[in-house]
Amino acid sequence: MTKSFKVLSLLLSYPDEEWLAAASELEESLLAEKVLPPKSLDAVIGFLRNLNAQDLVEAQTRYVLLFDQTRALSLHLFEHVHGDSRERGQAMVDLLKMYEERGLYIDAKELPDHIPLFLEYLSEMPLDEARETLTQPLHIVAALEERLRRRESGYAEVLAAIVAIAGVAVNPGEVAPLLAQPEDDPTDLEALDQIWEEEAVTFGGGTAEADCGPDRLQRQVRASNRVAPAPGTTKMGERHV
Repeated sequence: MTKSFKVLSLLLSYPDEEWLAAASELEESLLAEKVLPPKSLDAVIGFLRNLNAQDLVEAQTRYVLLFDQTRALSLHLFEHVHGDSRERGQAMVDLLKMYEERGLYIDAKELPDHIPLFLEYLSEMPLDEARETLTQPLHIVAALEERLRRRESGYAEVLAAIVAIAGVAVNPGEVAPLLAQPEDDPTDLEALDQIWEEEAVTFGGGTAEADCGPDRLQRQVRASNRVAPAPGTTKMGERHV
């Protein structure tokens, strides 16, 4: 298990008094594994300490405004690929099957494409395989990082750390269409309604573009039947490392 993925999963989850109380243990896990590059490690630890020092209710309110009420910052991977189209439903089924084939079962009221759950899935893989799998949705993670930086949010450091673990350069051509989409303001209800009524965004037109586009993760999911399930089962969504 790569515990650093578990820690990052927690940091992108709703701030909870229980896991924040274990902040020192989370920090120790990051320091012990040294999976993150030094710069990213320092930034994530700084964010963790800052988050733990904040008023919990204020931190929770800020989290909801960012990730639950701002579609452009959704932590659901397929939201940025398929929107509300029917293709998203099939992608969800495929991703869930990929989890289950490794003996992982969701023990939380969350969709399988939620980034914290995806990070838990990666934590159960050998690190090299996890890094390879992470490259598939990396452009989405990079776009979220940039949008969070524009809002001067410390959560950008967590997304940056995920990109850093992958250890590969992100293709700007894949990030640009995501950043070109309108930024919604959760306090502007009229504008928010207009964004949610828009059709699902599609990317790429030809085979070459499709081969390097956002749908790679979905194809990765469908290829997962080549992976032998790990012995036993693990429940995802439990908040511990």
